[in-house]
Amino acid sequence: MIGFIGLGIMGNHMAENLLDHGYELVVHNRTKSKATNLLAKGAIWADSPQALAKQVDVVITMLTNEEVVNQLAFGPLGFLTHAEVPLWVDCSTVGPKASIAFAQRAEEQGARFLDAPVSGSKIPAQKGELIFLVGGDQGDLAQVRPMLEVMGKDIQYHGEHGKGSAMKLVINLMLAQAMATFTEAVAFGQAIGLEEQTLVDTLLSSPTTAPILATKRDKLIEKDFAEQFPLEHMHKDLYLVSKAAFDQGASLPIAGVTKELYSLAKQYGYGREDLSAIYQLFIKNK
Repeated sequence: MIGFIGLGIMGNHMAENLLDHGYELVVHNRTKSKATNLLAKGAIWADSPQALAKQVDVVITMLTNEEVVNQLAFGPLGFLTHAEVPLWVDCSTVGPKASIAFAQRAEEQGARFLDAPVSGSKIPAQKGELIFLVGGDQGDLAQVRPMLEVMGKDIQYHGEHGKGSAMKLVINLMLAQAMATFTEAVAFGQAIGLEEQTLVDTLLSSPTTAPILATKRDKLIEKDFAEQFPLEHMHKDLYLVSKAAFDQGASLPIAGVTKELYSLAKQYGYGREDLSAIYQLFIKNK
């Protein structure tokens, strides 16, 4: 039996894929209504993480930030506070130091831990095409690999605890910078007299543009920034990047500027829109 905690934009689809492939699921979320579709498919509801833990062999978490992970794992009703969970797989995006700390605390409670954040957004989660970036023991990964395979198209092992989370931050840093650079380039092109759609399509066909940005093409042209990966989550991830860089004494000047751009976009009210909504910073007065 699998326990799944965190049924937001990504987690709900991940859990649904597990159900669709015949896995028995116990689910918990801070807002029960987000589990309605899963309960209709046979998932069992647990009123707390602790209640969930008493029924399962593996817990998968997909949560917003490390504070929420801490609370639901180790809080008064946490799934590791008063229950034995053999294996915990955390798919949340947190810093590598946090993942190492989770692994250590889990071990103190008799549990094994994998950090397994995902690369991908809403649509890959729906299609079961996520990429799992895993840190931890390879034996533990072998145990849960069949579960991950129904939620993702690729499982990449990166080493000891914290390495999966580290790779996720590297990937999201590049994504955030690529999105910001692309939208600035389009705005510049418009300023010197080029037409927006021509700019977007030409740049997307250029080898200088990250292929993933092609998935944002219609959002930019149609100004439809319905969330697939919320901008505020990207801003949080950039904060984690800057924090990890500070801890290691790494200088990331471009990352600092990028983080402030996403911070400014949040101040303008774009935080709950898709990360591509940063484009609105550049076209705001057009």
